[in-house]
Amino acid sequence: MVTSRTPRTRQAAALPAHPDPAVLPLDLPTPLLGGLSPVQFMQRHWHRKPLLVRQAWPGVTPPVDRAGLFELAASDEVESRFVSRIGEGDAQQWTLRRGPLPRRSLPPIKQGGWTVLVQGLDLHVPAAAEMLRRFRFVPQARLDDLMISWAAEGGGVGPHFDSYDVFLIQVAGKRRWRIGQMPDAKLKPDLPVKIIENFHHDEEWVLEPGDMLYLPPGWAHDGDAVEGECMTCSVGFRSPHRSELVRETLLRLADAVEDERDEGTRPVVYRDPGQRATVTPGRIPQALLDFAEGGLQRLLKEPGALSRALGEYLSEPKAQVHFELGQEWDGVSALELDARSCMLYDDRQVFLNGESWRAAGRDASMLRQLADSRHLTAAQLRRASPELLDLLDQWVADGWLQVAADAPH
Repeated sequence: MVTSRTPRTRQAAALPAHPDPAVLPLDLPTPLLGGLSPVQFMQRHWHRKPLLVRQAWPGVTPPVDRAGLFELAASDEVESRFVSRIGEGDAQQWTLRRGPLPRRSLPPIKQGGWTVLVQGLDLHVPAAAEMLRRFRFVPQARLDDLMISWAAEGGGVGPHFDSYDVFLIQVAGKRRWRIGQMPDAKLKPDLPVKIIENFHHDEEWVLEPGDMLYLPPGWAHDGDAVEGECMTCSVGFRSPHRSELVRETLLRLADAVEDERDEGTRPVVYRDPGQRATVTPGRIPQALLDFAEGGLQRLLKEPGALSRALGEYLSEPKAQVHFELGQEWDGVSALELDARSCMLYDDRQVFLNGESWRAAGRDASMLRQLADSRHLTAAQLRRASPELLDLLDQWVADGWLQVAADAPH
């Protein structure tokens, strides 16, 4: 069964459909990974070494065309960037502008050396969200988004390195990639973009439509459009800093703190009837430190408190994400998660868009299926409890779930 929400204080052209990798054996070889199975790829390459796959995605087409991409970049609801470079070598001049980017603010198409990047394309274009389904052998908690970049000839963002795993899929035109391991990398000072000053590469390739390059975190790389304009989709998986996870988890734990009560239902307050007169009034009493530490330890020992705070943070939508009120649901039709929804779970709880619920039994299994496949069929929903149906109905009304065709995309 599913119970009430976990207590806390809350202030372009369609791609061909593919079976859901979440329900396929992970030990089968796939062209996407150059004949490796997802199991083999994760063991040999993930977070370890690059992999170039020729024709990983035969017949791929851009999930959005150039005009559609520029239209998205002009919207204040989309995260976008414009980057240009003029000149060569040390004389290069770099420009960075953040969106919205009206078309009139962009250079002519035939002018080389510039690029437009749109983050979170999967939040706005169904075909981009469909592309992400091919990578669901990696935990959802690590997924950042699908970014698309359009570059005029010679355009790129310069040699740099990222702190996340990325799959670079060439969807139109050609892009030359140069990569190398650079533990001694230094950034050029006083530039609006992070450019490696002492960049050198070990390998170089030109990717054509359908080719894909996987890069682990920390590998220096530089990509530029060759022989005309090009488009590249980047599927990024974040590697959060421990300090980030600790900070965000503690903030959510603090939000969940309720007034502690004693057996007489009175608030637990600090008392010090044994405090002696002191000649060092500036010193914090040890008993007061122990009192505060005891409260913190009590909070951390609460079953599920830490995992709840972490799950709520990892499923939190990005700042620019907004949901529209959903349609009516008849209580029996198939459902699928909205492309903007992030759903995760652990052994006790499910998390959706920064909130959490306790779940057990058949309802928990069904919600985990929804998180894994992002879809529930009408047959599956017939086994849901009334409490779960009420919850799903609320999620539909909130726009977090959408009424869907009975067969998954």
